[in-house]
Amino acid sequence: MRRLKGISLFSSAGIGETFFKDVGIDIVVANELLPKRAELYQKIHKDSIMVCGDITEESIFNKVINNCPEKLDFLLASPPCQGMSVAGKNRCQNSMESDERNYLINYVLKIINKTHPDYVLIENVPSLLKLELNYKNQFRTILDILKYEFGSSYSIEGRVVDASDYGVPQTRLRAIIKMNKLNKIWNWVNLVEKKVTVEEAIGYLPSLEAGEKSDIKWHFARKHIDKNILWMKNTPTGMTAFSNPVHFPQKDDGTRIKGYESSYRRIRWDAPSPTITIRNDCIASQRNVHPGRLLKNGIYSDARVLTPLELMILTSLPVDWSIPDDTPEILIRQCIGESIPPLMLKQIVGGIVNE
Repeated sequence: MRRLKGISLFSSAGIGETFFKDVGIDIVVANELLPKRAELYQKIHKDSIMVCGDITEESIFNKVINNCPEKLDFLLASPPCQGMSVAGKNRCQNSMESDERNYLINYVLKIINKTHPDYVLIENVPSLLKLELNYKNQFRTILDILKYEFGSSYSIEGRVVDASDYGVPQTRLRAIIKMNKLNKIWNWVNLVEKKVTVEEAIGYLPSLEAGEKSDIKWHFARKHIDKNILWMKNTPTGMTAFSNPVHFPQKDDGTRIKGYESSYRRIRWDAPSPTITIRNDCIASQRNVHPGRLLKNGIYSDARVLTPLELMILTSLPVDWSIPDDTPEILIRQCIGESIPPLMLKQIVGGIVNE
């Protein structure tokens, strides 16, 4: 089996590519806009050339192209999804199609036209498959655009997948578009029969309260303010502090704080974790609090958000993930919150029949 040479666009820290070498894919060149993420990418993926900058700028685009191998086998593209996260109801100034970030897909098309890779994987939020863009004077979905441009030479398929169906201990829905040249084979792989739970993934790690540290690398707890800790100590596994009869989220004068029941909420032990968001550092954000365990005094342990190590494991990163010891905690959290679970990508690209 020959190794495939690939490129990665909008790569962030390259978390999704963690296991690519295991399945015979070498990313030769990558592109990321933000310097801190690009720097972390380069430290993790030392054999890749990182081109940091805006791919819409001609010099950056050309630098990516010029560093591509003469024969490109694989292209991974994860265009920023902010403009796709909120559905527009009509085609007006405020609709999704008017968001310029969505038109970054055009640069993916340009790369495909210039490099003709054997395999292309485009991933994003589920609404990617419903998004319509004004392309060549007609509103078309991303799949329609790809088929319009490349349907004569590529097999093109798109579907929404759940990372937990691929053995990731996290529920994370993503749109996957895979393309392969008509003389190549890329199969959808079988899904796992049993999903991995939070208990199975991180239940063995020692309990930590807010501000505490362990002897295990990256397993340390963020500090939280006392009232947040009090609310969560009185919140059972899988529940929200808004359900507490006494210790509910409240202002200093005792007035109940209004909020969604996905906030100040502990995750469950007996299921994959909810989707990890970019604000996984915030105890008030969506489903970020450790499940906790009932103590003899009637309160619950681990009144805190998940540790960096717990986030890594629930994203399917290896416990010995090779990142510098001085990597800022917030950078790790942000990159994980916007990442593609690497085990899911490993499984998907594992369906490539590479002869």
